[in-house]
Amino acid sequence: MTDGPHVAWTEVEYFLGQGQATTFPLSPPSARPQVSYVVGRGGRDIALLVELDRRHRPPRSSLPTIQIDQIKDRAGMRLARISTTQVTLMRDFHDLLTAVADRIVTHGRTLDQAFEETVRAWSALLSRPRGLSTQKRLGLMGELATMRCVAGKHGWETAVEAWTGPEGEEHDFGLPDYDLEVKTTAAERRRHTIHGIGQLDSAPGRPLWFVSVQLTRGGANGRTLSDCVRAVRAAVAEQAPASLNRLDRQLAASGWAEDVPDDERWTPRSEPRVLDAPSLPRLDTSSFSDSARDRVTDVQYTIDVTGLDPTLEPPSVMADFRLP
Repeated sequence: MTDGPHVAWTEVEYFLGQGQATTFPLSPPSARPQVSYVVGRGGRDIALLVELDRRHRPPRSSLPTIQIDQIKDRAGMRLARISTTQVTLMRDFHDLLTAVADRIVTHGRTLDQAFEETVRAWSALLSRPRGLSTQKRLGLMGELATMRCVAGKHGWETAVEAWTGPEGEEHDFGLPDYDLEVKTTAAERRRHTIHGIGQLDSAPGRPLWFVSVQLTRGGANGRTLSDCVRAVRAAVAEQAPASLNRLDRQLAASGWAEDVPDDERWTPRSEPRVLDAPSLPRLDTSSFSDSARDRVTDVQYTIDVTGLDPTLEPPSVMADFRLP
C-alpha cells in the first residue's frame, strides 16, 4: 500500500525494468470506488483501474493517446481501465494517472469528473513540449552511446569532432573513412523514422552505415539522459578539454538543458544492429525527374529493420556498446 493515492515513479520504473506485473492499491479497502494503479503483465504498460457501479459506464476519451476500457477482475467487479497507446509517453502518462487518482480518492470526484477535470487542466501543458520529448531524449542517448564507442577507438577529440548531427548535417557522425546514421527506439521492433529524402543516401566516395539502437526501461540500474551527458562531459573534460566547448554547443543544439526534469532510466535492450545503407528499405528517388526532386521538399517515413541480418563486416567502432 502506498501513502495516499500516489505512486512514486521510481517504484513504477523498478517493476517496468524487471518486466514484472504488480498492483498498487490507492484507496482504503472499504472505500468506494476502489482505485488501483497497475503495471501490466511483462512490465510493458501502466494503467489506472477504477471500480464502476452497475449504473455507470467508463467515460470516453477524446485523446488518441489515452484509451479507456471496461474490464472485469477475477471477483467479477466491473472496472474502468485507463491506459496509453504510446510507450514513449509513459512517464508523462504516469503523472496524469496520479492526478486522476488524487481527484477521486482525495477530493471525492467521480471518475467522469476526475478524468474531464484532469484533461482540461493539462490541455495547456500538453500543447507545450516539456523540454525534449521522450523520443528525442532516446535519440540523444543513442548518439552519446555511439560517441563513446567512437572515442574508444579514435579518442574523445575525434569523437566530438565527428558528431555532426546537431549541426544540421545529413548524417549523425562523419568519421575519417565513413559516415554513421544512428536511430534509437524503445519499441520491441526496430522501427525508425527517416527524415528527408537523402538521409539514407551515402555521400560520394563515403560508405554510410546505419546503426539501429534499442533501449528499454532500466529500473534502478538504468541510466538517465542527464547521467549520460555528465559522463561524456567528464570524459571530454579529462581527456580532450579543448573540445568541451564544442561538445556543450552540440548538446545545446540538440535541445538538452541541465535544468529540464529527467528521471526516466534506460538500458540497452539488445546489441545495436549495424547495416550498410544500400541494404535498407527506403524511398528510391532515382526515378524522380529533376523538377520533381526540387519540388518534394519535406519527406518523413518509417522503416522496419527487424530481422534484417547485420552486415557481415561492419565497422569495428561499434564494439562494446553501452550507455555512458
